[in-house]
Amino acid sequence: MVRFLIRVAIFVVSAALGLWVASLLLEDFEITLSGFVIAVAIFAIAQSLLQPFILKMSMRYANAFTGGVGLVSTFVALLIATLVGDSLEISGVSTWVMGTLVVWLVTAIATLLLPLWWLKDRKNAKATS
Repeated sequence: MVRFLIRVAIFVVSAALGLWVASLLLEDFEITLSGFVIAVAIFAIAQSLLQPFILKMSMRYANAFTGGVGLVSTFVALLIATLVGDSLEISGVSTWVMGTLVVWLVTAIATLLLPLWWLKDRKNAKATS
C-alpha cells in the first residue's frame, strides 16, 4: 500500500512539473493559478487510465506504435484536461505539439528521477538516525 501511494505521489508530482514547465516555456499553454490543482488532477487521472489502454490497443492493432504510447496518452490527457473546466487552455497546433512533447519529456524524466531523489533522502535520514 505504501509503495502504491509513493507511486501515485511521484506520478502526480511529475504531472504537475510537466504542466508547469510547459506553461513556462510555451506562450499559448496557459494554466490558471487557481485551477492548477484541478488541471493536474484531471491530467494525472486521464494519463494513468489512458496509458495502459492505449498500450494494449497499440500492441494488438499497431505494434509499431508501441513506443509512441506515452506521447499519444499525454496528448489525449491534455485534450481531456482542456475540455474539463477552464483551468487549462492550449491554443494553436504548434503549441499542442510542443506542449505534448514538453509535458511528456518532463513527466518521463521526473518519473525516473523523483524515486532516486526520494530513496536518497530516505537513506540519508536513516544514516543520521
